[in-house]
Amino acid sequence: MDEVGRGALAGPVTVGVVVVDETCRTAPQGVRDSKLLQPHAREAMVPRIERWALCHAVGHASAAEIDAVGIIAALRLAGMRALADCTVRPDLVILDGNHDWLTAPEDVGLLAFAHEQDVATPPVTTMVKADLRCSSVAAASVLAKVRRDAIMVDLGAPEGEHAVYDWAGNKGYAAPEHLEALRVHGPSVWHRRSWRLPGAMGDDALVTTTDLTPVGER
Repeated sequence: MDEVGRGALAGPVTVGVVVVDETCRTAPQGVRDSKLLQPHAREAMVPRIERWALCHAVGHASAAEIDAVGIIAALRLAGMRALADCTVRPDLVILDGNHDWLTAPEDVGLLAFAHEQDVATPPVTTMVKADLRCSSVAAASVLAKVRRDAIMVDLGAPEGEHAVYDWAGNKGYAAPEHLEALRVHGPSVWHRRSWRLPGAMGDDALVTTTDLTPVGER
């Protein structure tokens, strides 16, 4: 599994899952280099990944849900939704990095999302740079990024009401044109309003990208 959009200012956080076993053939060529690919090349890789994997799915948690429960619980929620949509239950989940955001703390459930608790969490192992070392994690990253990018392009369509934020170009991240639009127009309904966003502050103080973290996660 891998996540996309954790550090964005707007839009969902998205988690992809790709399940493989000993019957799966060698991963599609280039999947481990997905971060170096142009968007059209990543999109072209999606059907190859879907044919290769035993099972695949993508889950999302919205900006409003991130505001309600915090980014870590929202990651867990998106991951559980991806697992729920997968027809094969994995015996083990590999997560990129060194933090297990999928397994809920023993004293905390899925907070406001009790209906998601029926999905059992498989054992989790973390692996630094797993998206470079593990083909299934890299493939999950591709699926998540392509799906989330499509959502942000659609939300930021030139003829739409949110075109000023240029989400088609920045995908909701803290690009200069996005920050400037926030300062001028303020946040939209798709922004993570619990974060310290320009245009949502009580003064006109300059906000740097180091300030753009969830209040509950600082």
